[in-house]
Amino acid sequence: MNKRLIPFLVVAIALLASAAGWIAFQSSRQSASGNQGPFGTAFQLTTMNGESITEAAFRQKPSAIFFGFTHCPDVCPTTLFELDGWLKKLGPEGKDINAYFVTVDPERDDTATIKTYVSNVSDRIMGVTGDPDKMAAMLKGYSVYARKVPGEGNDYSMDHTASIFLLDSKGGFFGTIAYGENPDTAVEKLKRLAKS
Repeated sequence: MNKRLIPFLVVAIALLASAAGWIAFQSSRQSASGNQGPFGTAFQLTTMNGESITEAAFRQKPSAIFFGFTHCPDVCPTTLFELDGWLKKLGPEGKDINAYFVTVDPERDDTATIKTYVSNVSDRIMGVTGDPDKMAAMLKGYSVYARKVPGEGNDYSMDHTASIFLLDSKGGFFGTIAYGENPDTAVEKLKRLAKS
């Protein structure tokens, strides 16, 4: 190779690396700001009050969405209780956040069951259920893991994603609150969500 070409090659490689870095930076900024468009998929389900709910509900105000089931022994009731407490701690600052408990077990979680379950924990969280096929399509569209785990006899449990999904006011993915997350961190995330 001609030795005089080496400096030019080094400069060209540096420019390409800078350009690639800039593209990656802009892409991450766009994702963080929610400009990637609404997260998830279209759906038509039913709230615990028997009313129809579609993806439009997740695109009107910031949303905190937890996917679980009413026969869940610990993760689901703990998460609902914590989410309710965090929203109350925010007070007026969090009044525009809509919170949802979406079942991953529609075979057992009809509207009456889910309403009793959620109402025993919170008056801020709306339960959502629906036809099993429609629920499965919605869960897939929101990248939620859910799998039936056989138990004794006809009993079963559900393995499922245990994080709370946060969506901004346009339905864009804003982040998650992990199960067992530090409460102060969770409240800070919800404060930022409320401003989105």
